[in-house]
Amino acid sequence: MSRPSLPARVRVTRPPLPLAPHLKAAAARLCPGAPPGTLTGAALAIAGGAVIGAALKWEDGEALGVDPGWRGRGIEEALTGALGEG
Repeated sequence: MSRPSLPARVRVTRPPLPLAPHLKAAAARLCPGAPPGTLTGAALAIAGGAVIGAALKWEDGEALGVDPGWRGRGIEEALTGALGEG
């Protein structure tokens, strides 16, 4: 399966759950409707040490959020794909 091409400085990672406090805060900013205490999966896009995208999954739903300046660069697809791998 091919992975989407991402900008050079962007990396997608699947952090362990529960999320560390700074990652939890970033995920809540990007996906404000997600219940952070009940996550069953998470994929984060990071650029320059900042979280710029998040795909979150919990028992009853999923959420995807990407900073406006980074939208449309393949990050959404990469996050969705990474979340689906878990």
